[in-house]
Amino acid sequence: MSGYRRKKHRKTGQILWSMKHVLLGLLFLFVILLAIIGVTRRSRTAAAQQTVSQAEDGRPEMAVQLLTANEYSRPGIALEQIDGIVIHYTANPGTSAQANRDYFEGLKDSHATKASAHFIVGLDGEIIQCIPTAEIAYASNERNRDTLSIECCYENGDGSFNQATYDSVIRLTAWLCAREGLTAEDVIRHYDVTGKLCPLYYVEHPDAWEQFREDVAECMDGGR
Repeated sequence: MSGYRRKKHRKTGQILWSMKHVLLGLLFLFVILLAIIGVTRRSRTAAAQQTVSQAEDGRPEMAVQLLTANEYSRPGIALEQIDGIVIHYTANPGTSAQANRDYFEGLKDSHATKASAHFIVGLDGEIIQCIPTAEIAYASNERNRDTLSIECCYENGDGSFNQATYDSVIRLTAWLCAREGLTAEDVIRHYDVTGKLCPLYYVEHPDAWEQFREDVAECMDGGR
């Protein structure tokens, strides 16, 4: 073989070798891309599974973000019976449901106090579940043992709930009552347990509290 042909053959081999490695590199990138897509899809699926959509039994949509088991906000103590639903307000105007949930979560590290709730209803009507309904929450003192607690966010200093929050907590309360065999008369304020001004607006305005209960009863009857 002449020198020219040997050089040409060598050059062709180098080109083929380079193309082979380019193709292998592209194949490797393709595999990585598929893996990333797979992880993203699994993450989206997991996130979707955390959101409980409206069910046939009237369950409102909610994000399930259970607190880490710890002695300061989720002690893991079984709730043996449910005799009532307790309504609270967050006592920090303008904060979101997520911020309040994260505060409860952070108590495992800060040890600042013992506090939590089963559900938090936000300013846009969003609901976050923090504690399973089979466990107690640190919310209502001696009634922790037999009640479910709902914390409500609010915007104004008077403690009143905006319409989105109000409508959402009515639906949630009605659903819980129906599920647990309770009536609107079993819905109480934190105030009714300890005398604490919580939820503030509905302590200072008893007529508004009676309307709240009436709206729960109406919702249970399918009127809202």
